[in-house]
Amino acid sequence: MKVFVTGASGFIGSAVVKDLIAGGHQVLGLARSTAVAEKLTASGAEVYYGDLTDPESLTSAVLATDAVIHLGFIHDFTRFKEMCALDEKVIETIGAALAGTQKPFVITSAIGVISKEGIITEQDRAENSLNPRIATEKAADRIAAQGIRVAIVRLSPVVHDRGDVHGFIPTLIRLAKEKEVSAYINDGANVWPAVHRLDVAQLYRLVLEKNTENGARYHAVAEQGVKVKQIAEVIAEKLNLPAVSVKSEEAESHFTLFTHFARFNVLASGDVTQRALDWHPGHPTLQEDLEGTVYFTSK
Repeated sequence: MKVFVTGASGFIGSAVVKDLIAGGHQVLGLARSTAVAEKLTASGAEVYYGDLTDPESLTSAVLATDAVIHLGFIHDFTRFKEMCALDEKVIETIGAALAGTQKPFVITSAIGVISKEGIITEQDRAENSLNPRIATEKAADRIAAQGIRVAIVRLSPVVHDRGDVHGFIPTLIRLAKEKEVSAYINDGANVWPAVHRLDVAQLYRLVLEKNTENGARYHAVAEQGVKVKQIAEVIAEKLNLPAVSVKSEEAESHFTLFTHFARFNVLASGDVTQRALDWHPGHPTLQEDLEGTVYFTSK
């Protein structure tokens, strides 16, 4: 297939592009600058100039390809609700261009849109979620109801690998360096699901090739939940800093804009995904990447 990929030059998107090409597919990657275009060309992808802030600019690429993987999202957390509304518009615009076709459309969401006690599964829906990102899944369901072949990949809060510079782990590392302590909230027993970037890349390709259920959710989850205290302690050891507990009422002064995410306590399963797609995550665990040189230079 020839696949149009938004977010094709990003941390996850670049890995997806490589996996698609290795799997025999052609890729048309979205670019809004010559620097991004050069990166895509070097990876073996064709380049399509457009911009997520102008959803209509994507239509020609959708019409010219056999499938769409939508990974692009503008991570401006000062305007998070606005960016979620924009993502909703992008999905609706792509969906309109796919009307009357049977082209697959794989959309990116996040495990964090679901809030519940116990383990989050692929069957869970978040109709009443207060997380603005739920707009993505609601838009996906609307176009699925119109007959568009939609599948949703929910990403773990931690997608780890070399090149991760904006995720949860590098954020904790930056905070530790700034504050000279590696912190967790209260007892640090809250957990984050995790998955290696290369396993995620393979998952997107498998969803593209194998999904038959319109509106299906798939979970990019290799580890159901890694304790935040465990993460903080490895960071402390690597940076030769103390690992400390921060009381809940003092968390915001330490974690600032990251406080909401530092409080995350999420267990999620990818068992249905693994069985349905024969997906078997096999790349290093988060602990292995933390203890190696992925996030820290060797001594």
